[in-house]
Amino acid sequence: MTTTAVVPNDVLRAVRLGLRMSQDELATALRRAGAELGEPNEASKRLVQRWEAGVSRTPRGVYARALERVTGRPVEALGFSLPVPMARVHTDGKGGHDMETGGEGTPAVVDPQHAARPGEESFTGVWLSRYEFYSSSRDATYEGRHYVVIVQHGNRLTAQSLPGGSSNPDSPLTLDLTVDRNVITGSWVEQTAADGYYNGARYHGAVQMLVEPTGRRMTGKWVGFGKEFDVNTGPWELRLVDRSTSKAALAQYSTPPE
Repeated sequence: MTTTAVVPNDVLRAVRLGLRMSQDELATALRRAGAELGEPNEASKRLVQRWEAGVSRTPRGVYARALERVTGRPVEALGFSLPVPMARVHTDGKGGHDMETGGEGTPAVVDPQHAARPGEESFTGVWLSRYEFYSSSRDATYEGRHYVVIVQHGNRLTAQSLPGGSSNPDSPLTLDLTVDRNVITGSWVEQTAADGYYNGARYHGAVQMLVEPTGRRMTGKWVGFGKEFDVNTGPWELRLVDRSTSKAALAQYSTPPE
């Protein structure tokens, strides 16, 4: 039987000391931040102790966002175990392509016993979708970007690109996703522009992503068929930009992503 060694989170402890806070004072500040964010939490001295001792390695979303507000640092800079960053795409030499992870020293898999529980989060809002694909006919890697609005019903997520909110004009994107703890799984469909390079071709496939503890970013991989019926893959990222789905917010993001 193999056991995982508990590694103290010295980074979080150093940040707390730099703020001149005791563990109890940090917990109080986190509760206050949660109230200010409209996301009440039950942070306690005991919870801070568990984080610093390395017993609890990944904070839930409400705590991650409160930590960011109190410390002024992104949660990934606070010594917690987080999912992999955006991967990079490369040709596989066989007409298709695959992806390789980027960054050094980053765990490729989140410990499921300490993973965030995004089923408890709400993913409704406007997100920036970004994926990479390799074009064998042009022998180059390209990026597709869309502003999409996500609507959540239970554990189902429906994402639809906003009119005009694509890096490629007239290229609507739809995703049908399911949430299972910190894993997002589903399908995607993109209709390319009739006057574009792909002459109105309709592409579709599957996608699976991990949700970061903040609940603000999903990273993973798509799978789909190429023109020669080869199976292609590449990285896909969704990043929250606005939790509002008001008419004003949707209008704001109905422009091509920069």
